[in-house]
Amino acid sequence: MKSFIRESKLQLLLLIALTILILCPLLMIFTKAVFVNGRFDFTYAFEIIFKNENIQTVFNSLSLAFWVVIVSSLISLPLAFLLSKTDLGRHHWLDLILMIPFMTPPYISSMGWILFMQKNGLLQQLLPSLSWLTDAFFSFGGLVLVMSLHVFPFMLSLLKNAMLNVPASLDEAAALFGLGFMDRIRKVLLPLVSGNFAIGALLVFVKTLSEYGTPATLGQRIGFTVFTTDIHRYSTTSPIDFGRSASLSVILILICLLLWRSQNKITEKKTYRLVSGKGSRTAMITLKGKQKISAWLFIGFILLLALGIPYFSVISTSFIKLRGYGLALDNFTFSHYLSLFTENTKAVKAIQTTFMLAFSSAMIASLFGTAAVLIIRKKNRLSKVLEAVSLLPEMLPSIVLVIGIMLFYNQIYTWLPIYNTLGMMIIAYVILYLPYTIQYVTSAMTQISDSLMQAGKTFGGSPLMIFKRITLPLIFKGILSGWIMTFIISLRELVAASMIAPPSVLTISTFIVREFEQGSVSSGMAMAVLCVLLTTISLLILKIFERKTK
Repeated sequence: MKSFIRESKLQLLLLIALTILILCPLLMIFTKAVFVNGRFDFTYAFEIIFKNENIQTVFNSLSLAFWVVIVSSLISLPLAFLLSKTDLGRHHWLDLILMIPFMTPPYISSMGWILFMQKNGLLQQLLPSLSWLTDAFFSFGGLVLVMSLHVFPFMLSLLKNAMLNVPASLDEAAALFGLGFMDRIRKVLLPLVSGNFAIGALLVFVKTLSEYGTPATLGQRIGFTVFTTDIHRYSTTSPIDFGRSASLSVILILICLLLWRSQNKITEKKTYRLVSGKGSRTAMITLKGKQKISAWLFIGFILLLALGIPYFSVISTSFIKLRGYGLALDNFTFSHYLSLFTENTKAVKAIQTTFMLAFSSAMIASLFGTAAVLIIRKKNRLSKVLEAVSLLPEMLPSIVLVIGIMLFYNQIYTWLPIYNTLGMMIIAYVILYLPYTIQYVTSAMTQISDSLMQAGKTFGGSPLMIFKRITLPLIFKGILSGWIMTFIISLRELVAASMIAPPSVLTISTFIVREFEQGSVSSGMAMAVLCVLLTTISLLILKIFERKTK
């Protein structure tokens, strides 16, 4: 009985903490959207929503997400087939290489494309005859292409895993009944992976709606506004209009929740159980001659677009001394990298601030997330609610949560004066990335048998002793993985850093954007290379650690 009361108290405390951290900021958004001058006015929200410019923003966002799903599908479906159903799947290094575009901060990839395609850019210096592509790139189609090249690995991973689970016996049975290769693809393979495809399409759709970096860098250059850029503009640019940004945020929240609900329905209805206790093998096609050449050319072309062009542009620009002289051997220098750690005091301060924020938020998120999982593990109705609330930040766009955090901590400034401070940034980072720790630790907890806990109690172990000697060592891998993921993403965070950073405080991401916009492009790209290196090294450490602890 005492144990039950203690667990109930802990769950109640966790509910209060999650309400303050997550639910209150979200509630502030809805409140700001419908309250004007302290009184309820629902018509105000409708007037804002149905303004022509806001209707255009909604249409732009939905059409962009739709076409990104289409282009991502055209890239991912052939790649998934090649890597799961042909002998190219034996080249496991392709899996890692094809994930790099998704690991790269989207605003950095976007800047790389801009540097390559702009007038007098790298393309015109290398291939002047292709200068006509500049106007074609700076358009809606160019924006769709760049965003698709960032998110396609996500859909590729889902489709490849689904295709690997389709047993060879189904394909062979269809062949016995006289179906040709394309008919087997259309009537057997695609229907079996349609559920995974639909889930991937919805996730890409939500990811595109939530993305800020690419629309802010490339989209604004072509005058194309979406939810995230308008919400950011209304919240940070004078005259500030939190009512309008809150109204747009409400629409975005409702769309995302509707899509997540649709995903659950699709998972229930369109998922086929292809893996059973019986042994099965996957059909493997050996490519020869023109087929193999065509397959490698397709993969090479995708890698050129997704990695080659943006990385070449960012790295080469970071070494250029004077942009007017372009790609000349005597115009390359390491000075931009050296200045990041020496004479450029703003860069040095940005690096220090970023590491402080990343380390602090990773530590707090790991401790709080682990405690939350330990409290939630006793399954009841309240624990299910707690789990759902704790994972809300993963389901909603970061910019929506940041707006809520701004409104909430501005409202309670009298009681808790952390608005416009680094403390508020740390809280925002913890809220945004708490789901990573919770998911990693939950995954580790599910592998621990209750019999281990019972054995600890049988031998007289106190709850604290059982946690220290049994639970903690077994879930430490999950805690560390969550810590590393939070640290990595905090290093590259742009939305929160650009919206709630105190005056004159820069992080790595905001330093890159500011230098890019103000014309100090080489300095910004040197910092971008540093950001990518830090992210990649951290991810490699995580992968090595996971492999060694399996």
